[in-house]
Amino acid sequence: MDVPLTNDDDVQGSLERAYATRLLHALQPAPTVTFSSEPGPREEASNSRSHEAQKHARVAHKAGVNAIAIDRFEGRWLLSGGADSSLAIYDLESSSEITASSASSSSSPEPLYPTASLPRIDPSSSFGLTHLSYYPFDSLAFLSTSYSHHLRLHSSLTLQPSFSISLDSVPYTHAVSPIASHLLVAVGTQHPAVRLVDLRSGAASHSLPGHTGAVLSVGWCPNGNLGGKVGSGAGEWVLASGSADGTVRMWDVRRSSAALGTLDMEDSVGFGLRHGGGTGGSGANNARGYKRNPDAKAHVGPVNGLVWTEDGQYLITAGHDERIRIWDTSTGANNLVNFGPVVRNRALSTVTPTFSPEGWSGKGKDLLFWPNEREILGFEWKEGRLVKRLKVSRSLDVDGRGPGGVPVGRNVKDRVMGLAWRAHEVEIYSAHADGQIRAWRPWVKQMEEDEEESDDYVGKEREDEERKRKRAELDELYESITKRSFIQS
Repeated sequence: MDVPLTNDDDVQGSLERAYATRLLHALQPAPTVTFSSEPGPREEASNSRSHEAQKHARVAHKAGVNAIAIDRFEGRWLLSGGADSSLAIYDLESSSEITASSASSSSSPEPLYPTASLPRIDPSSSFGLTHLSYYPFDSLAFLSTSYSHHLRLHSSLTLQPSFSISLDSVPYTHAVSPIASHLLVAVGTQHPAVRLVDLRSGAASHSLPGHTGAVLSVGWCPNGNLGGKVGSGAGEWVLASGSADGTVRMWDVRRSSAALGTLDMEDSVGFGLRHGGGTGGSGANNARGYKRNPDAKAHVGPVNGLVWTEDGQYLITAGHDERIRIWDTSTGANNLVNFGPVVRNRALSTVTPTFSPEGWSGKGKDLLFWPNEREILGFEWKEGRLVKRLKVSRSLDVDGRGPGGVPVGRNVKDRVMGLAWRAHEVEIYSAHADGQIRAWRPWVKQMEEDEEESDDYVGKEREDEERKRKRAELDELYESITKRSFIQS
């Protein structure tokens, strides 16, 4: 009989996970961390507006921030892309210095200035960027897609593109496998076929036909063992894509008939996948055993959000039906997790949820952060339980305009355009349509106040219990006296 281990390492690990969970639940806005698109000391700013107006006018991209990305190795360099085709890169290490200096100073902290910037990717056009991602094996390079129909590879030092390919349609998103050696970039565009671009040759490799609408989300399996099955070895070749037709398709890009099948929201058992997989198959089943169901839908409406768990066992999708669904990739089953009525999703662009680092909060307690229009929701994703709600406040300058001078009206929203988790830190960053990049960090003071409230509550409970005990003793004594007096009389 196996005996559970209870050594010091296990205890320390449990304490670390408990503390990390508390930090995640204590995330709050970090108002001392702001981003500016125009480097320069505050003294050189125009004096025609008040200090508050100058502060709000400092935005990362005046036309709005469409995409952000943070390097996965150091967690130091934040890339941002604007709706005006501008690019900027920021050193997040300097934000810690700003926070420390602002704590000892009564003056308003300086914003983060870009270490490098590019007014436009293409001088001949101002089409906005749609997606940014670091090259997964080297943070000195990154990829971008834009409304100019191009996929580009850039240097992180100069931001200048070193490679560009026209896709002949608007690209909404792209993805590079973090584990594979094939260096294929999957691109979702207005065209219903997923485009694959080979970075080695610098040319389009092939397309994956099957969707009947624009491809809004793509993602490679991040683990070599698809579905968490050790030895499956197929993960690095498996791609998932979500479309405006409401379908989520699985692909094995090695195969001539690449489609593995379509996820079905009505399938909660996993009939869509023959258990045991296998390399053969006939009839309605293909090589991996997915049953081909041409009428299967993952969502009622466009699927514009898709992300894998780190172990490749689950796939999370989001659609315009305002539902987030979790799929078991080993069976194709819909896990029927209910995230409640708070989810909002009507964006025409790609909206990708973000995970907290795997294992930080213990098994099944990791958080999924969802950009919910003007707020960020944090869920315990396996249960669908809402545990955190980060509100985005709108600030106005003296002219009644929003940051960057954007007029604020009924149709203007500082919508959350994207999220990025900072590696090695408990920090999340969000891109907004009002031109700002906001930082969210644990508020240690709030944690201390919660502890004090908890201690006060426990102390009050003990006082109440002591009061009740004494009252009960007095009642018992009074009852015994009255009984005795009645008997004697």
